[in-house]
Amino acid sequence: MLTATDIHKHYDHLEVLKGVDIAIGKGEIVSIVGSSGAGKSTLLHILGTLDKADKGKIMLNGQLIQSLSGNKLAAFRNRHIGFVFQFHHLLPEFTALENVCIPGWIAGFKKKEVVIKATGLLKTLGLASRLENKPQQLSGGEQQRVAVARALINGPSIIMADEPTGNLDSANARELHQLFIDLRNQFDQTFLIVTHNEELAKMSDRILQMKDGKII
Repeated sequence: MLTATDIHKHYDHLEVLKGVDIAIGKGEIVSIVGSSGAGKSTLLHILGTLDKADKGKIMLNGQLIQSLSGNKLAAFRNRHIGFVFQFHHLLPEFTALENVCIPGWIAGFKKKEVVIKATGLLKTLGLASRLENKPQQLSGGEQQRVAVARALINGPSIIMADEPTGNLDSANARELHQLFIDLRNQFDQTFLIVTHNEELAKMSDRILQMKDGKII
């Protein structure tokens, strides 16, 4: 479903990615591990179209990413890729429900239908009583689950998560691990996860080790 071939990336004179190849099938949970500076987050951001490679080819669902730019790339990203970061990036002035709805509204789906879907997702994730709460009224674990619901709202082909448990205590981290497994089992959802958390990595279908800008 997602393939990347010979991905290179430089920042000034620093070569961060040195010819990375990766392939991920639908319904897989794949973790990328490695020491800080190995290139994990850079690779995730390039695969997620948040950054551009200097060289290489990326295909997602048969679409060549390099053929898209500007508004077309942004629309493709919003529709096909969900993101979960270490810091939730929820908009503080909006409720949990509104935060989840925003990508669906941006994509042009009917407002009422997005609200119904977002409400269902939040209920599935155990947040039925928190729909009208703003982020500052939620615990860290609840905020991260809202971020997961937001990532899911457009039915993305893949969710890319960058250190998703890095800001959570061990109990909430375990809950998030199990949530990813449940979403894969229920919806055949695909995940690509960058993590230092060994427990999360071990729950994945595959672990890819990065070192010095390459997958080893």
